[in-house]
Amino acid sequence: MKVLTGIAAAAVALLIAPIFLIGLAAAAVDRPDIELPDGKGRGLKGVPAAFHPWFLKASQACEHPELSPALLAAQMNQESHFNTKRPFRSPAGAEGPAQFMPGTWATWGRDDDGNGRIDPYDIGDAVMAQGRMMCSLVGQAKRSGYRDDPRRLALAGYNAGWTRVEQFKGVPPSSWALLDKDDPTSGQTYNYVRLIMASLPQFQGPTGLNVSGSGIGPNALRRASSYIGTPYSWGGGTPAGPSRGYCDGTNGYLPNGECSASKTPGFDCSSLVQYAYWPDKQLPRTAEPQYRATAHNPVAKSELRPGDLLFWSNKSGYIYHVALYAGDGKVLHAPRTGRNVQVQDMATAMPAGDYHGATRPQA
Repeated sequence: MKVLTGIAAAAVALLIAPIFLIGLAAAAVDRPDIELPDGKGRGLKGVPAAFHPWFLKASQACEHPELSPALLAAQMNQESHFNTKRPFRSPAGAEGPAQFMPGTWATWGRDDDGNGRIDPYDIGDAVMAQGRMMCSLVGQAKRSGYRDDPRRLALAGYNAGWTRVEQFKGVPPSSWALLDKDDPTSGQTYNYVRLIMASLPQFQGPTGLNVSGSGIGPNALRRASSYIGTPYSWGGGTPAGPSRGYCDGTNGYLPNGECSASKTPGFDCSSLVQYAYWPDKQLPRTAEPQYRATAHNPVAKSELRPGDLLFWSNKSGYIYHVALYAGDGKVLHAPRTGRNVQVQDMATAMPAGDYHGATRPQA
């Protein structure tokens, strides 16, 4: 909830919603315990699958390392329990999972998911707007010189407005904007910040691959590892990150016949590789052309290095799968619909008899 008015009475009224939302247990969304590291060396767990790639993307789009995916997830949980149902609106009029007031949404909202609308209920639009606003506030907090954690200051600014942070030269005290007049420590913004910071461990997963070395290969592997845990989406993924895919009559479906790709932001095997190497090496979009583009530099199994590309083909020789070598006999890849980007043993990642060979992209 964002409070940007300078009128104290209106501000107090608008501040009620986030704590009110904590009690909406029925609005909570199931959160699979999927662990998802980001490119800044921090992980994410316990969030709905549809939110995974967006928290990563919003974090990575911010130049301030303080804005981790886990911080955004903890804040979203506090705001709405990841609720995307319509109409989900606070008593003050804040909407969507990130609880934006209409005036604030007009500033920060964009069509980030590319569906042709700018909607506070759309997960991609909401998370990216949350990330942009929080990134700006973290920057203000770091420039302010106030002696407090920039994350705490940014959260206070998101909730009460930066003018309140300036007024108190920090997080508003527990006695400001009381939710319970009989409790002198029930200050809304104070407790909003306290609860989010206390819940961070709930959303912080382990870090990703420990990739050593420099150069185009290790850099590509690091970039791809930032999306471990992201869902597979047939036809999804671009050099800019995860996106929804499509079903073509054969691919993109779950075992029950449901088309997963069209509603799942993610990567397929070759788009993950394309993303990993972009822009250092602008590889083609699909596995077969990626092999042809790099086949002039083949690599034996005994000579594999992190970031090398491994290919599998069917009996006719058509390349149907590509993965990145992750070291120690393992690969990082997007396996198939219903699975997530993950690290697996090279010997079992795909049928051993289909292994076609490896190549080393060069800048």
